Amino acid sequence: MRRGLWIAVIVVIVIVVAGLLVFGSYVSAKNQMVQKHEAITSAWAEVNNQMQRRADLIPNLVATVKGYAKQETTVFGDIANARAGLLNAHGDPKATIQANGALDSALGRLLAISENYPELKSNANFQSLQDELAGTENRIAVARMRYNRDIQDYNTFIGQFPNSIWANTAGFHKNDAYFAASAGANVPPKVQF
Repeated sequence: MRRGLWIAVIVVIVIVVAGLLVFGSYVSAKNQMVQKHEAITSAWAEVNNQMQRRADLIPNLVATVKGYAKQETTVFGDIANARAGLLNAHGDPKATIQANGALDSALGRLLAISENYPELKSNANFQSLQDELAGTENRIAVARMRYNRDIQDYNTFIGQFPNSIWANTAGFHKNDAYFAASAGANVPPKVQF
């Protein structure tokens, strides 16, 4: 009888230890998923911050160009609409990414206008704004890269075993809100002299 009691105690200890290991694995994985989700949120906030900076620069750039290129009203309207779409996305990644693509396209057309107006290209205000916009575009590119990297890290983590089990249990799902290149970005620009 003593032997049966020892076997029962050992079985209970093994079950308790196994339960503690499973629970510890769950807690550890959940804490890491929360941390990775917050990293995505933080990276997205930085993308939004840089896009807001660009959106704030655009009216000044448009006002400077308007003085030289009054007949280019279609481009100005496209920029205003794209900027409004970006500001109205209210932090929704998919809507923001789509609005950002429209703004990229409109800004490209605005900067192309400067090629037709040599006096605009030599204007100090235009040059300063163009330099600030270029710097902001670089910051946005870096912020997008970090955001995409954090999404990839999160998706990889929750897709690995046993994290995939814990992710489903805790309600964590794959995030597909990656920034991708705008349509036509693979087409090289035409340069004319």
